[in-house]
Amino acid sequence: MHGMSSVFLLQKSFLAFFAAMGIIVAMGDAYCWSKIYKPGEAQNGCTVNGKLYPFGHIERTEDCYTCSCSERSLQCCSLFHTPVAYDNKKCKVVFNKERCDYDVVQKDDPSKMCSVYARVG
Repeated sequence: MHGMSSVFLLQKSFLAFFAAMGIIVAMGDAYCWSKIYKPGEAQNGCTVNGKLYPFGHIERTEDCYTCSCSERSLQCCSLFHTPVAYDNKKCKVVFNKERCDYDVVQKDDPSKMCSVYARVG
């Protein structure tokens, strides 16, 4: 019985490790950009695509970016990853703003999802 619990614990450890690595890889692929402000340019916060956000961490902008805003700079990274490897003859890409990600759906029946083999940030 003791041997079985050790195997189960080892399996859970591997699963947790691979899940953590998947999160790191997904975040590592994000498209990022930054803007350096001139002194006094960002007095009330940072503007992203016409909307003013307060200084500090911005969890999610209206355009699906996560940002860090200070008086000196704005750094943002996309929350979405663009599909690049899928069956483009049978499937199309549609941006899902609610989830901040792209869905790949069948052209003939958009209610059915397609397989995606690679994404880029």
